[in-house]
Amino acid sequence: MDHFLYRDGALYAEDVPISEIAAAVGTPFYCYSTATLERHFRLFDEALEGVDHLVCYAMKAASNQAILKTLAALGAGMDVVSGGEYARAIAAGVPGERIVFSGVGKTREEISAALTGGIRQFNVESEPEMEAINAVALELGKVAPITVRVNPDVDAKTHAKIATGKSENKFGIPISRARDVYAHAASLKGLKVIGIDVHIGSQLTELEPFELAYNKVAELTEQLRADGHEITRLDLGGGLGIPYERSNSAPPLPVEYGAMIKRVLGPQGCEIEIEPGRLIAGNAGIMVTEVIYVKEGEDREFLIVDGAMNDLIRPAMYEAHHDIVPVVEPVPGEEPARYDIVGPVCESGDTFAKGRALATSKAGDLIAFRSAGAYGAVMSSEYNSRPLIPEVLVNGDQFAVIRRRPSYEEMINRDSIPTWL
Repeated sequence: MDHFLYRDGALYAEDVPISEIAAAVGTPFYCYSTATLERHFRLFDEALEGVDHLVCYAMKAASNQAILKTLAALGAGMDVVSGGEYARAIAAGVPGERIVFSGVGKTREEISAALTGGIRQFNVESEPEMEAINAVALELGKVAPITVRVNPDVDAKTHAKIATGKSENKFGIPISRARDVYAHAASLKGLKVIGIDVHIGSQLTELEPFELAYNKVAELTEQLRADGHEITRLDLGGGLGIPYERSNSAPPLPVEYGAMIKRVLGPQGCEIEIEPGRLIAGNAGIMVTEVIYVKEGEDREFLIVDGAMNDLIRPAMYEAHHDIVPVVEPVPGEEPARYDIVGPVCESGDTFAKGRALATSKAGDLIAFRSAGAYGAVMSSEYNSRPLIPEVLVNGDQFAVIRRRPSYEEMINRDSIPTWL
């Protein structure tokens, strides 16, 4: 469920007409709903009620300060994968004890910053990284809390570019080697082993892969405890999918996911961490764009819009589907037209949809890409020297620009000219 609904023939974000925002900030732009962000976080939090747990929002989905502050106010932790994300979490007022540091390539500088500023745990991805964290911790006179990310070799049944739990992926340590790696970790004076980490991928639409992985984690927990390790925390990652196509069957609900976690891992008596990102932010955001031209092709019509692949790269990168709707509600019974919906970037890859049914459109019409709140703005760029587009947050009948569109001059002035020029 989201809070982008038609009212009196117009698309609204909560209680604000989308057309009103477009008139104020121009197009294209991202728009987020506070009510949807809050609702989706609470669904996860309530799903784990009765179990000691922390819901850590995966910041890579959408990391604007206003979004982070909205979630932090509800008690969310943060899952970060870079020094920049760690700095963003701290700037948003999230205490270090609610920040988990994931990612395969943590640098010594990032490790030092997190140890100095405070960290809940590092999710260790490799033995060289483990040695680096130990060395930095000893240099600083600290002890670093860690979990080890194990790779359970489970097929997440998702897009190959966002699957992370198979043996061929770069993530984690093979679960078959986990006991040896934990034994080594226990011998390092700068580390304190507190638990196990696992994450098998993103946009999962079935619970079975999760359950297969979590059963392996339950077995490993018992083995490690028998080896003398104090395993008190299980970090289960994120990955629960969202319904990008409203006509398709919906992925499992957070309450179903939570029930499975309790059933499989409850007997271990551990604190549970989960790291949802897409399901919290995805349907909480849309991208709004304006039709520039309707172009007649040889065998099709093109809807050329002012949004482009640099603004929303998911269709070009992942062949991703986004439902696309007009901002003015179609007349009931009106026969839709079919368009290839494309942007102005000089690449054929700048195509959002082919042969998509949409209400008959003309230049100046506004259309909205649904489910664009996750991996939209954060993956955008200034390719073709197109400015980053505004982000807008709605709260009830109010809206605010939370990232403005830079001018061409600001973009150009970030470049530095060598003295010889």
